[in-house]
Amino acid sequence: MKKIIFAVTNDLNHDQRMIRICSTLAEAGYMVELVGVKRPASAPLARRPYRQKRFPCFFNTGPGFYAEYNIRLFFYLLFQKADALCCIDLDTILPVWLVSKLKNTKRVYDAHEYFSQQKEVISRPGIHKVWKWIEKKFVPKFKNGYTVSQSIVAEFKSLYGVEYDLVRNVPILKPLLPGNQQNNKIILYQGAVNEARGLEFLVPAMKNIDARLEIYGDGNFMEQTKKLIVQNNLQDKVFLRGKVLPEELDAIARQAYIGLNLVENNGLNQYYSLANKFFDYIQNGLPQVTMNFPEYKKINDEFEIAVLVDSLEETNISNAINRLLTDKPLYERLQQNCLRAKEILNWQQEEKKLIRFYKELS
Repeated sequence: MKKIIFAVTNDLNHDQRMIRICSTLAEAGYMVELVGVKRPASAPLARRPYRQKRFPCFFNTGPGFYAEYNIRLFFYLLFQKADALCCIDLDTILPVWLVSKLKNTKRVYDAHEYFSQQKEVISRPGIHKVWKWIEKKFVPKFKNGYTVSQSIVAEFKSLYGVEYDLVRNVPILKPLLPGNQQNNKIILYQGAVNEARGLEFLVPAMKNIDARLEIYGDGNFMEQTKKLIVQNNLQDKVFLRGKVLPEELDAIARQAYIGLNLVENNGLNQYYSLANKFFDYIQNGLPQVTMNFPEYKKINDEFEIAVLVDSLEETNISNAINRLLTDKPLYERLQQNCLRAKEILNWQQEEKKLIRFYKELS
């Protein structure tokens, strides 16, 4: 039996992609371990079919956190037996590369994001320079890897000569249980409440929308979002529900009427994205408002499951949401198309590529 260790810098309970990947490989017969971070507010680990390890860190943000976590991860991996080490994004690439070199272990790069092109990175020139240097220096040293969109696959091949596989962030296919969408008219935002997710435009847009917005998630834009709600006097229309476990989101989505996947066009990470929530809404039969970016447009051209917006002006957002709220034939057509698309865009189909990747790696 082969052992694979995966390394991330987030809370293991809420990383849907890693939960799916590790569960699939464990069920396929691999010994799997997922290593992450224990934050002060971290809940106890949920039971999973693979081993989980979290490091408590003295620093929780900034360069101090990355330095401390990478040092802890290096020494931990150095004394573990494994057939393959997989780093998730650039923030764990250094210790994985170094240990794999020292121990002659296979190494894999899983790019959840185009890390150096995130808004919070490219908007800070000094930080961007560091991450771009790490990317240029180390991604070419990882000949084996996979990422979340075909656009990023092409970009990495063009820049670094690596031919990565595509393993998208699609959810597990599940029966669609009845919900209460028609009565509630709830607009759902799920996922990270971070910069570049359009929240500074979405919240004010709610003044012109006759429905409730419920936000499930947390992140670096939470305090600004709270201020926006108060400044626009929307306390009775916009509700911050905080983080919930991935297992709870399906039930929440079934009570919603419209899903939102808004991304600012600021950096190639956003422009080439294919977010978890985009596929989660499809899986729950939920028409959505999403961006007219290449990857979303490609899927929408095939299935027509969303209303696309070209940019994040308030009027664009409110017009798109109001169109779905008032045009019942359009809504019902998109809803039926979601039910067709979910049979194709699901983890049971996507995991075949993941299993093949690791079988060929060994």
